[in-house]
Amino acid sequence: MSKTSSIEQKLQSRAQEVERLLDQLLSADLRSDEIARPERLRAAMRHGVLNGGKRLRPFLVMESASLFGAESGPALRVAAALECVHCYSLVHDDLPAMDDDDMRRGQPTVHKAFDEATGILAGDSLLTYAFDILAASETDLPASIKVDVILALARASGLGGMAGGQMLDLEAEKKSPDEEGIRTLQAMKTGALIRFAAEAGAILAGALKEDRDRLRRFGEKIGLAFQLADDLLDLTADPETMGKATGKDAARGKGTLVSLHGEAWARDALQRLVAESEDLLAPFGEKAETLLQAARFVAERKN
Repeated sequence: MSKTSSIEQKLQSRAQEVERLLDQLLSADLRSDEIARPERLRAAMRHGVLNGGKRLRPFLVMESASLFGAESGPALRVAAALECVHCYSLVHDDLPAMDDDDMRRGQPTVHKAFDEATGILAGDSLLTYAFDILAASETDLPASIKVDVILALARASGLGGMAGGQMLDLEAEKKSPDEEGIRTLQAMKTGALIRFAAEAGAILAGALKEDRDRLRRFGEKIGLAFQLADDLLDLTADPETMGKATGKDAARGKGTLVSLHGEAWARDALQRLVAESEDLLAPFGEKAETLLQAARFVAERKN
């Protein structure tokens, strides 16, 4: 079995675990403190979450947790919470006021399948539900670790993380940033949640600060690799393969590291990032092999 097929099987297995839990969490059952769950809103949330995808961020949570021997049950719930945040960002990113996309993962985006107002509310609900999942008693963690996880995800999601990066991305349509600006934008919009995902396992295990920092830096490397690969695919892949529109950054005049330095530079940079990821995880030996496979997969992905 090749390393590529091995990591794809592992991604699929983890994705199925997360999707089963998300399906259960977004069921029609009421909790004791709820008056109602509006069916149209719940259906829109499910459309935005249960529509395929590699589930890379949940995968990183669960594999980093496994690396440190953290309990799998809480790690799965943290992974599901993170995926709610990620999917909320996609639902809102697709809105007409943002990137204005009609297709996501080969299906109509939420605001197209339902309507714009429902899309906004579905995103709002997914974001808040993520922290509901984390804070709930079913996420069986010591209080101090639970607070650390909630704080880390909140910071990765908000003003200084993903949402702030989206703001910088919108501003970049009016005035393209320089290289430092592009790197900052991408580290926030795309990188922040991936960085959290890689670090989360160390947080859950109460690992040493040195190990937590090492996983955080690993997350930064693969976050940048993910964005570089994405920018390459936006230039070279067809919409059917990607399951969404391509060529939009170039059409809008958005600056990317690929547009600044070219495809050859980007492919070399991806290999450097993989090598740097290997160096960061070297102290963990063979236990980190799955995370290393993930880094290679991110750099070489085709969609």
